[in-house]
Amino acid sequence: MRWVVWMGVAVAVLGLGAPARADIYLARDRNGVLHFTNVPTDSGARMVVKDTPIPGTIKVLTLGRSGVGYGFIPSRLGFRRPFAGTPSAYDDLIREIADQHDVEYALVKAVIKAESAFDRMAVSRKGALGLMQLMPETAAQHRVRNVFQPRENIEGGVRHLRLLLDRYAGNVELAVAAYNAGAGRVDDAGGIPAIAETRDYVARVMHYRQAYGQEAAGDRQVRR
Repeated sequence: MRWVVWMGVAVAVLGLGAPARADIYLARDRNGVLHFTNVPTDSGARMVVKDTPIPGTIKVLTLGRSGVGYGFIPSRLGFRRPFAGTPSAYDDLIREIADQHDVEYALVKAVIKAESAFDRMAVSRKGALGLMQLMPETAAQHRVRNVFQPRENIEGGVRHLRLLLDRYAGNVELAVAAYNAGAGRVDDAGGIPAIAETRDYVARVMHYRQAYGQEAAGDRQVRR
């Protein structure tokens, strides 16, 4: 019997309070119809997928010419995959400039990760430039002449973060939202604007910040 199914089927074993977890079995009934289940009742059922859960995802079963496979997609329940902070080529420079302006190292590194993924030559569709994705007017405001020079770019970005942190009395989330959407939008909203891009940006930066904070703490312990 020849069969081809081109579709993804989300495995119906996701708990609302925890990541998905289940083994998948394949069985054929008396009429030759294939059935997939996470609760095998037929002694002839065979395991086709051994569960390896990833936090914050839903397991997807794929059926096709090559047989049975699976992958993971975001659960849309607010989970995020674990992110491990790792060293970058700019860590010493970030730490130096962050300390100079009394801005948290992990926050600066998190913004760089979210903005450019440490690509010093990055250029966005909106015209933001360099590691910290400075807009031309922001670069001019902080006297950055060469936005693609790492020291100058990070210096300008950190100066801008310091300005925003002072403006919002040290509230990191509001400062990060203003870095993305502009202080005017944050002021008008009286908080983080209801802009999907900005809310996702703030969540990502805070996620990265936590990981980089742990990385920095571990680095200090090693150095001792």
